[in-house]
Amino acid sequence: MIKRASFSCLILFISINFCFAWGQTGHRVVGEIAWSHLNKKAQKNIIKVLGTESLAMSGNYMDFIKSDKKYNSYNPWHYCTLKNTDHYDSTMTPEEGDVVYGINKFTQELKTKEYSVDEAFALKCLVHLIGDIHQPLHCGNGNDRGGNDVKVEFFYENSNLHRVWDSGIIDNQQLSFTEYSQWINHATKDQIAKWQSSSVNIWANESKAEHKQIYNFPENKKLSYRYVYDNIELLNKRLLMAGIRLAGVLNQIYG
Repeated sequence: MIKRASFSCLILFISINFCFAWGQTGHRVVGEIAWSHLNKKAQKNIIKVLGTESLAMSGNYMDFIKSDKKYNSYNPWHYCTLKNTDHYDSTMTPEEGDVVYGINKFTQELKTKEYSVDEAFALKCLVHLIGDIHQPLHCGNGNDRGGNDVKVEFFYENSNLHRVWDSGIIDNQQLSFTEYSQWINHATKDQIAKWQSSSVNIWANESKAEHKQIYNFPENKKLSYRYVYDNIELLNKRLLMAGIRLAGVLNQIYG
């Protein structure tokens, strides 16, 4: 009985981890970068909401609550689908919602102070979803579940393309989230201004546009040093953009 229970827990753990976007390190990197670009007023007001929990550590909250069935309706909000198009528009939003819908919803709740749950919940979800939309495979093509169905080997271990982008490449760097943030957090003033001036729809379009590069791998689907070398700059840019844009939104709300 104990072995059976342990096996069930293991399966649940694996299933949950397959659903994580950017992985825990990636989401923390986004939150850490965002914090460094907040003005003092925004930081002070966010501390009032989150208490001792940092913006970085709150970034994985929306993945953690997947283990609670009462939040199942939020599952489709982690991604969007751009099938046969590279341009997202509001007519593409499914009835159950998607990541664009979720970002707009929680942004509006935080601005109007009219919450479906509470302020901390809305803030944590917004931190997570702005990270999600910048993971290119969370804006899928409608054919392979955002790369989850693309089975590959990553450094000689069985994996899938989505998992490689969620956590494989990031974890391969063997850096803490603070070290990773310091490594990539070097946006210019012009980049910050440009990135923060774009719309949520544009963020989705950007992610979809990166698919050509992401799906460019050997026919044997064995990914290792060369694939990381070819894609680490793009991955780091998407993490950085997510953090910069999250800061922009939160400065508007709390600053």
